[in-house]
Amino acid sequence: MATEVLVPTLGESITEATLGEWLKQPGDKVAADEPIASLETDKVSVEVPSPVAGVMGQHAVQVGDTVQVGAMIATVEAGDGAAAAPAPAAAAPASAAVESADTPAALSPSVRRAVLEHGVDPATIKGTGKDGRLTKEDVAAAATAKAAAPAAAPAPATPSVAASTGRKEERVRMTRLRQTIAKRLKDAQNSAAMLTTFNDVDMTAVIEARAKYKDLFEKKHGVRLGFMGFFVKAACMALKDIPSVNASIEGDEIVYHDYADISVAVSAPNGLVVPVIRDADQLSVAGIEKTIGDFGRRAKDGTLKMEEMRGGTFTISNGGVFGSLMSTPIINPPQSAVLGLHRIEDRPVVRDGQVVVRPMMYLALSYDHRLIDGREAVTFLVALKNAMEDPTRILIDL
Repeated sequence: MATEVLVPTLGESITEATLGEWLKQPGDKVAADEPIASLETDKVSVEVPSPVAGVMGQHAVQVGDTVQVGAMIATVEAGDGAAAAPAPAAAAPASAAVESADTPAALSPSVRRAVLEHGVDPATIKGTGKDGRLTKEDVAAAATAKAAAPAAAPAPATPSVAASTGRKEERVRMTRLRQTIAKRLKDAQNSAAMLTTFNDVDMTAVIEARAKYKDLFEKKHGVRLGFMGFFVKAACMALKDIPSVNASIEGDEIVYHDYADISVAVSAPNGLVVPVIRDADQLSVAGIEKTIGDFGRRAKDGTLKMEEMRGGTFTISNGGVFGSLMSTPIINPPQSAVLGLHRIEDRPVVRDGQVVVRPMMYLALSYDHRLIDGREAVTFLVALKNAMEDPTRILIDL
């Protein structure tokens, strides 16, 4: 008896996704709730669990296909797998003549396509998959080895340009997440009157505070003390002083928020995602660091939830972790501003008439000039700078 595997509910307003990867192949044993496929939505990757224990049946869709919520994408068969592997066709079509009659195991659809594309004999390839089955990687490796082997016929006197230079091109389909990022960023540029203003901040005081208390902080709270906790708290204070930076435009109205939901950009396998720290202005530095650490771990695992990336009134993006010295970040609509952080480096600065070396960081605030004036943008950055250069201000909300 076969049980259908359906595309699960993906979240409010999300009706479709792209099949990113099959985690189980026909004939593989699966346990109940074990992930069998990965779907890519506009925001995150979502794993599809098996509804029952059994054996993976046939795939109803292919990698890259768009699937609707509730659609059937595969089946799970009852049993232990002996009869679940797809049987070879009684008569192979002419296009499949490259398949040998003594192929050691039935070929999955994806492997069959790879065999036809590369023109290799599957009977001559040793499978590394379960029970000796061939995988796409086995076929690709065999094709590479075949291409690298010396040809029986003498090589032409004049080699081709491609062969002599080794120039190659690869076309990779954009993931749904990357397509959505591209569209949203371009829409932001087209709709907002975007402008960026800069400042710099002396990180000496924060670095000293972190060095002094990081061990005690981690021992008490179970999380490392980083710089983002300071920046988020300082930004929340500055947003209260300059509420337009925390506002948004809806039609012909300006929406002001008396709370700070801070979006933080974190790295995921398929690109940056931006989960939201809800009510960040009400959290302690420890609470912020715990939330960001949890977001980072789950972004790498692909387990962030849709609702965790909705909303947000202001964004902080830290390109400094990748070595960025300066950038002009793009706002995340419908938000009206984004703060870009950059790498810390020792630079000569003047203090009390003397040139000294200080650990400096450039700050960049990109904002929608339709809502935020230059004076407000600069005032926001100065307030942030003052709080970071004297962290006691954060403690006493000054």
